[in-house]
Order: sequence, then structure tokens, then C-alpha cells
Amino acid sequence: HEPGDVSSTHEEPVRPGQCFSIEPGIYLPGDVGVRIEDLVIVTEGGCEVLNSYPKQLTVLG
Repeated sequence: HEPGDVSSTHEEPVRPGQCFSIEPGIYLPGDVGVRIEDLVIVTEGGCEVLNSYPKQLTVLG
């Protein structure tokens, strides 16, 4: 992890106003990889996703 990364070992509290990029991904070695990214801001009541884009699988070709 890079400095400032948030992970399961991150111990600093998360505070309202902080913004994070949630980036799950999958990589098939030597073939292909993909990440789906959401930007999330921490609010007093939890969090709010700042972007929206459909995440349905689309098969091309």
C-alpha cells in the first residue's frame, strides 16, 4: 500500500468531508484486467457516492 491508502489495516478514523476512491478490480495475468471505480465522500450520517454509472455486464463482439 502507498502512504495514505485506506485498507483493512488502516487505523486512523474516517472523518466527514474526506473523499475516497473505491477501486475493486480483477486481473487475469497475461490476459486482461478491469477496475470499477466509485468516488465516495464521508458525511455525518455515513457516506455518499459522488458518481454513478451502470455496472451491468455488457458483452461486446
